[in-house]
Amino acid sequence: MKKYSSKRSIQILAHLFQQYGISDIIISPGSRNAPLAIHFAEMPGIFNAFSIVDERSAAFVGMGMAMSEKKPVAITCTSGSAAANYYPAITEAFYSNTPLLILTADRPTDYVDIFDGQTIRQNNLFHQHSYGDFQLLEDSKENAEDINFDIIKKAIELCIEKQGPVHINIPLEEPLYELVSELPTFPDVEKTIKQKEYEIPSNLVADWNTSQRIMLLVGTRDYSPELESQLTQLVKNHSVVVLSEVNSNLYHEKFFRHIDRYIFNFTEEDYKTYAPDLLITIGQNVVSKKVKQFLRNAQPKQHWHLDEVWQPDTYFALTEKIEVKPEVFFSKLLNFVSLEPKPYYNLWDVLRDKKDAKHEEFLNTVEFSDFYFFNRTSESIPENYNIHFSNSSAIRYAQLFDYGKRRIYCNRGTSGIDGSTSTAMGFAIKNTNPTLLITGDLSFFYDINGLWNQYIPPFVRIMIFNNGEGNIFKIIPGPGNANPNTLDEFITTKHHKTAEHLAKHFGFSYTKVDEEATLDRVMENFFKPDVQPKILEVNTYGKNSADVLKSYFAFMKEDLKV
Repeated sequence: MKKYSSKRSIQILAHLFQQYGISDIIISPGSRNAPLAIHFAEMPGIFNAFSIVDERSAAFVGMGMAMSEKKPVAITCTSGSAAANYYPAITEAFYSNTPLLILTADRPTDYVDIFDGQTIRQNNLFHQHSYGDFQLLEDSKENAEDINFDIIKKAIELCIEKQGPVHINIPLEEPLYELVSELPTFPDVEKTIKQKEYEIPSNLVADWNTSQRIMLLVGTRDYSPELESQLTQLVKNHSVVVLSEVNSNLYHEKFFRHIDRYIFNFTEEDYKTYAPDLLITIGQNVVSKKVKQFLRNAQPKQHWHLDEVWQPDTYFALTEKIEVKPEVFFSKLLNFVSLEPKPYYNLWDVLRDKKDAKHEEFLNTVEFSDFYFFNRTSESIPENYNIHFSNSSAIRYAQLFDYGKRRIYCNRGTSGIDGSTSTAMGFAIKNTNPTLLITGDLSFFYDINGLWNQYIPPFVRIMIFNNGEGNIFKIIPGPGNANPNTLDEFITTKHHKTAEHLAKHFGFSYTKVDEEATLDRVMENFFKPDVQPKILEVNTYGKNSADVLKSYFAFMKEDLKV
């Protein structure tokens, strides 16, 4: 016999989730949130309940699921510090516009600040990094049922509209384990999510048609066949320059997809030579620090940013905040603008040809290192894989190589190393295509609990490039000024750990390689089907990977003039 929570607020919550098609619930264990856990777990035909112990990991797993499903995922935990452990993932979801519904169970409101166990100030806990903060009434309060119905409806619609995290704090009175076998009938909900309409202003059309140097820069975003088709129309006659990154998820031979290859050594004169007069930016965070430096120095006359939620003045030149989906904007724009060839495209194209030739030349000489690893893997990953990169050096190396039309993901909202593994595992759980995580050692070890769940499918693959430290701090300028002992212990944090025992503990098969011949030999078998997920650890410790990368950029910098 089914047993449901008797809490009216929980019954209403589940009803409204069902009305809006929210089906995935990440549950971390606890007593105060037991009514939610019991209620959602008892409705398997309607909800998919997942048990993840560590709240920090659970929130990132939920975020990965939301990225995969492209709809809100709910996460729920008990009261007290459990809720605070959600915060890293919530900041990431806030800046990457990933829809999470955060359900924190709480003590009754009059228990706050009287030193009752597991009680903190949970109401508005995430208000700096959420799109809405709501608190339900205890069931015993007057008109609680009607008020809570309206609050939950508003919270869900805000999460869907903003595509970001929304918090619902739920004070629950004891008894917590009072159950019922039948549920009341609640009314169907009238959905009131507003659809934005957009008409392009005539002055933007005029500005486009009079601009001779138009650049589109695409940051982090999910794949959109419609946007890809629209931008293809813009570049096919060489009308514009489209700069994209590996995690922009756009594919066309005329897009400039390896920005750092082309602009890393720009001089003040180059800033002027290659500067746009009209810059249009699309998507979220841009990985390349060099392109930010370039555009901040170039100071385009006009900068339009296209996004429904965020309008950042990243390049200190923003002139138009266009609060609409890029697909909608370009569907309007393409009806009015001229697509004549421009010399500006050819200027960039000549630069690309030279730099790409230098890149290929360097690949013929590169020794076993992190650089070698990224080049080799970019050639070996099956086309149906989704690829998740951890932050720091992993996503930066990825920018230099070509991953074809594979879908690429990375937590670039706040760009932290925490949660990369958990996010990738959440994504893999909800996606029919296999997932590969490519991660550095510190990022992997930092998020070990990302492997602590029973739902990871056997077609998951993890590649760890283990250089024995946070090698990024030997790549970027500045840390090298510190004394070597300080740099090693407190900044790069040298270590000799491997993932071998962790792999066994969490039920992964494990392979370790430390030279190129072995890497080439095991790569093919690594992607073959198996009964368990796999970890491949590539040990580049002591291979001076930072020096190899620096030598790459030095080689690319050599005089290209014929």
